[in-house]
Amino acid sequence: MTPDMMKAGDQRLETYRQRMAVVTPTSGDRSPTYGRLKTSDEVDTSHGAILYLEGVNKAFDGFKAINNLNISIDVGELRCIIGPNGAGKTTMMDIITGKTRPDTGTVFFGQTLDLTKLTEPQIAHAGIGRKFQKPTIFEHHTVFENLELAMKMDKRVWKSLFSAIDDDTRDKISDTLKRIRLDTQAERTAGLLSHGQKQWLEIGMLLMQEPKLLLLDEPVAGMTDDETERTGELFKSLAGEHSLVVVEHDMAFIEQLGGKVTVLHEGSVLAEGDLATVQNDQRVIEVYLGR
Repeated sequence: MTPDMMKAGDQRLETYRQRMAVVTPTSGDRSPTYGRLKTSDEVDTSHGAILYLEGVNKAFDGFKAINNLNISIDVGELRCIIGPNGAGKTTMMDIITGKTRPDTGTVFFGQTLDLTKLTEPQIAHAGIGRKFQKPTIFEHHTVFENLELAMKMDKRVWKSLFSAIDDDTRDKISDTLKRIRLDTQAERTAGLLSHGQKQWLEIGMLLMQEPKLLLLDEPVAGMTDDETERTGELFKSLAGEHSLVVVEHDMAFIEQLGGKVTVLHEGSVLAEGDLATVQNDQRVIEVYLGR
């Protein structure tokens, strides 16, 4: 591997860190001055909720993107978030992951971690993973190498690729490959995968970090019907082991997932319930479904 290739690899790795907010602490990291940052294994969910936002507000140049938002996600829950453009869905996820700071309100991960006081990398290390709509993978490396890199974020790309991995790591990668249905594609160059397979690979890269909570932004956009169905099966298999918040517009996919749906409008919760309940809510019909 040439120096230019190594440099390009490091640049791609940094982009991945920023987009996915996945980090591994180094010996130079220090805990915040207000207290030691807990690991994902120590997140206190004794009250049953893994995430809650209370009275959250955020304005941009006078426009109120989030307006007294109150929402709670249970441990192991698979929650779908819907709403028209400008409803506040992306801003809500930006606030949860530390990309945007709320003007007022409370955002807690478990009972003890105040997310408004943590940086994006600290929030990711605490156990929150975010997937954007467009997949971010290392297209010139194999599927296996992508998962290995996701687990070895404290090393340079070239060193990670050529260092030996132990049996536990190999087993973890193997299990993840099976879960995302790419076990037969392990040695394939990631750039040759279909759009849906690239999405699954990125989800697998998140899973390598063992997050407690996954935030997924329009994960089935651009997928074939078969890929969409397989993605729904994957998400349902992850629920319980992880908590998932899925922002989506595909109603058929939301129906496949089942569970509670939250409708956002003008930065606050308009309605909540199963899909049939919110679809028949007159307020939702007027502002979102367009009937």
